[in-house]
Amino acid sequence: MRKAFILKRLKSNRPLAYAVSLLFLAVCAALGISIGSLHIPLSDVFWIGVGRTSSADPMNVNIMMNIRLPRVVLAALVGAALSIAGAAFQGLLKNPLADPYTLGVSSGASAGAVITLFFGLQIPVIGRFTLPVVSIAAAIAVMAAVLFFSRLVHASMSVSTLILTGIIMNSFLGALISLVIALTGNDLLPIVRWLLGSVSMRGWGYVALFLPFFLAGTALLLINGRELNIMTYGEEKARLLGVSTEKRKWLMIAAGSLLTGGAVAVSGTIGFVGLVIPHVTRLLWGTDHRHLLPLSALTGAGFLILADLFSRTVIEPVELPIGIMTALAGAPVFALILLRQHHGGKRL
Repeated sequence: MRKAFILKRLKSNRPLAYAVSLLFLAVCAALGISIGSLHIPLSDVFWIGVGRTSSADPMNVNIMMNIRLPRVVLAALVGAALSIAGAAFQGLLKNPLADPYTLGVSSGASAGAVITLFFGLQIPVIGRFTLPVVSIAAAIAVMAAVLFFSRLVHASMSVSTLILTGIIMNSFLGALISLVIALTGNDLLPIVRWLLGSVSMRGWGYVALFLPFFLAGTALLLINGRELNIMTYGEEKARLLGVSTEKRKWLMIAAGSLLTGGAVAVSGTIGFVGLVIPHVTRLLWGTDHRHLLPLSALTGAGFLILADLFSRTVIEPVELPIGIMTALAGAPVFALILLRQHHGGKRL
């Protein structure tokens, strides 16, 4: 009873929720910048962060601004994008096992990247950004195909139709990726490493490339938090309450797909973030999507920074793919949530 009372008080304390989430993100970011093959003192991190670079070691300034900080920022953006998209899809599709990859958009981004690596494509105008640009274009094309086919099957794009279309798209594109891998031969490592996810050696260019997709997708989801709350009770009730369900569904799917496609394009496929983080956030702070979405984004950002930190330090100097770390951390956490819900007699 006491535990239930504490959880209830936590869920009703919004300022505390945001304060804890922001503090978690700040601590993770500071650790992500400070810890590495060359240690940067937290005092230097602070002085550089507030713009007083003259108070810090010049070498630390260079490492932080050109290597560590862009990596931490990209990890935070990708973690936030996958988490907020996962929370939105779980609410919209009324499926606790939904994640950002449910509708097949990530498979589209992955297919675009794998084909780029396989053929060694290089567009002269954009150079090293060819891979993420092609990947994002493929993700948008798949999103359009999923929406078009779902509309073709069912005029109002029912939830079941969307999920089934996503399964079809995932299966087809997964087979295409497997075919490319089978044909790759000895040059398999770059493709496999990309598919397992990483934010290393990306730089500010990748942050700038992903940022417009992140801002657009996040803004669209946040302004639809109230409508998402209503739609979780069913589309019929939502329509009776004045919500244009079809329009909102289009907007939220497009927003989540932009976030997912952009994230996969710049970092590869990183599993469990969009599945587990919304569940943890919902468990701690409640189910109101007006707060669940931003809190999931903050928690996911901090979590992926930590996962990246472990991926590059756990068996230094070897750097593990970040997708391995998120799976190792996410799978047990999700198992514990399932056990808790089952023994508590509740559904997810």
